[in-house]
Amino acid sequence: MKRYILMALLALVIAAGGIVFYVSRPDVARLAEAELEGREPRFTEPRRQIIPTVVVARAVGWADDAAPVAAKGLRVQRFAAGLDHPRTMLLLPNGDVLVAETASPPRPTNGITDWVMGKLMGRAGAGAPSANRISLLRDSDGDGLAEDRYSFLEGLNSPYGMALVGDTLYVANTDSLMAFPYTQGAVRITEPGRKVASLPANAPNYHWTKSLAAGPDGKLYVGVGSNSNIAENGLEQEDLRAAVIEIDPREGAFNIYASGLRNPTDLAFNPWTGGLWAVVNERDMLGSDLVPDYLTDVDFAAFYGWPWNYWGGYIDKRVQPERNDLREYTRRPAFGLGAHTAPLGLTFTPGAALGAPFDHGAFVALHGSWNRKPPAGYKVAYVAFNEKGVPQGKLVDLLTGFLNKDGDAQGRPVGVLVARDGALLVSDDVGGMVWRISNPAAAKADATAQ
Repeated sequence: MKRYILMALLALVIAAGGIVFYVSRPDVARLAEAELEGREPRFTEPRRQIIPTVVVARAVGWADDAAPVAAKGLRVQRFAAGLDHPRTMLLLPNGDVLVAETASPPRPTNGITDWVMGKLMGRAGAGAPSANRISLLRDSDGDGLAEDRYSFLEGLNSPYGMALVGDTLYVANTDSLMAFPYTQGAVRITEPGRKVASLPANAPNYHWTKSLAAGPDGKLYVGVGSNSNIAENGLEQEDLRAAVIEIDPREGAFNIYASGLRNPTDLAFNPWTGGLWAVVNERDMLGSDLVPDYLTDVDFAAFYGWPWNYWGGYIDKRVQPERNDLREYTRRPAFGLGAHTAPLGLTFTPGAALGAPFDHGAFVALHGSWNRKPPAGYKVAYVAFNEKGVPQGKLVDLLTGFLNKDGDAQGRPVGVLVARDGALLVSDDVGGMVWRISNPAAAKADATAQ
């Protein structure tokens, strides 16, 4: 009898192991990255996952002279090195560049999910404490290298978005929008600043970054990510989240400008239409081919589907109860950026001097996937816009080579910024770098003309 009991228990263990193996198998993409891009990306049937695909590129950094690879005809060089997890950047009127050295605030460590997430983020190069600092980079002699670096602003709380309006510098901490007096040419701010408004940071503060853009109307616009994947912890945890918030900086009054945007990681105003645009990270655990992250115009009172549906009306049946009544009101994104590519940076081309074909559109930094097989993103790409300010075609690679031949992450791009001289700056949090992309031919032609 004992023998039969042992055999039965062994069979149960084997069966349980088989189930665990089955549900934890990495979901392999069936579509090429390009098929998930553009105005009409392809959609597969959802492949619902109990355990997400985990393919985390191990962060190894750059060797002494190593660098990513720029598109043909362009040059890439190190503008600044040795930074502590650099993320967003801001160009100042005198050509100085501010860079936020920042990372996630302390995460909960209450259970196995938190422990696993901490390990994954550590492997990806995002596990160190936040420096909570904004540094100023200055290229004093115009040689394309920031010779001078200053600790411009300290004592912040996971700062991310930055905007300069007149003589006021606004900084979006993970939990607050702050205002600081700014003097052109200054290399440090010592004033404590003024709190303009509180921002959602309720635990676990899943998407902690707060993107920021200053509008021509004098309002500030803050992108706030969701506090979950698909509101699995309850909608009460999502108050004022998965949205773009409009704030009056004089009074601190705010309202929801647009909603249903799972994680709007960067904001910028379209120079041809004047409208607000965003890059957005979409939901996980529907397979390696779903759901495309996207670039889109963000209109007042528009709803983009999260958590109930995606891409203009595809229903996410995991979210209960369903809200099919919202489908007809769901705004469709403008342009797909590929599934799980994790777009973090957005800027438009005016002022850039990279030349064709990178002369009329937007630059997007794709931080790179952690839950797709094979990996996607890990590059800076260009999106062409037509004369009406609408995105067209497919992504065009501008800066690649962030993954080495072993699939390790030498770096991961985050922010994109057009410098005063027309070069494109790219922050790299894993590499601790700011890269500078330029067009030597354009620079030579400009020098000859002078």
